[in-house]
Amino acid sequence: MANIRNLDPSASPLDYYGSELRRLREEAGLSQDQLGGILFCTGSLVGQVETAKKLPTRQFSERLDAALMTGGLFTRLIGLVLKSQLPNWFQPYAEMEAKATYISTYQAQLVYGLLQTEPYARAVLSVDNPGGADEMVAARMERQRILERENPPVVCVILDEAVLYREIGGVEVMRGQLAHLLSFRDHSWIQVQVLPFGVGQHSGLLGSFTLLCFDDDPDILYAESYESGHMTANSQAIRERFVGYARLQATALSREDSAALIARVMEDRYGYQPGPEVA
Repeated sequence: MANIRNLDPSASPLDYYGSELRRLREEAGLSQDQLGGILFCTGSLVGQVETAKKLPTRQFSERLDAALMTGGLFTRLIGLVLKSQLPNWFQPYAEMEAKATYISTYQAQLVYGLLQTEPYARAVLSVDNPGGADEMVAARMERQRILERENPPVVCVILDEAVLYREIGGVEVMRGQLAHLLSFRDHSWIQVQVLPFGVGQHSGLLGSFTLLCFDDDPDILYAESYESGHMTANSQAIRERFVGYARLQATALSREDSAALIARVMEDRYGYQPGPEVA
């Protein structure tokens, strides 16, 4: 018999998810192995999710709702569960980012999180926390779902040229990441620009920052340092950063020239042969 671990449903969204899974499975008269067979997974996996030892996926949640006829309960819960895997200091920003109607960001070191591929994100998040990378990657991929909603935010991203050359995760990972950036070349509400090395001094030298704009709430400026983030609605600070961002946009390459540069870096540094549409 499986070792039963009693969960406190109020301890975390993951504990609540596990306790609800066990309750509804038992109400349905199914063993862990029986439910696993319906979900095309092992009973052991079901048990690990029930005891909050394993993070469920969105696909698992969707299958679970269909199997137990829960009316979408677990599909709704999974968003909260995955969001809870983000660092505590980052969660307030992620909540505001999800509500924003316009996002403007300058990134000096890495591809912006909303545009990262899963392998790239895994390489980044594994540096300081290899044991918890799976949970953090799942949370980051969940965060990107705001780009797929019916009314997604307008996203303007300026990447320092150094981001293209910093080899995160190896050659294959970088090829995939740069190809992903190229996929936004003609996107109607996502714009990617590159700030070239030749610019010299510029208004982003103090580091990466993000501006969030909302329909009914004050704008927010977010900047991040090691293991901490700072949000402010100070009107003067936001005004200065908006001016600085406008200067960065004016100085950066156009989205077409940026795509051409990304394609050249892919070919020269990572051995990729671009097609005529990105040449």
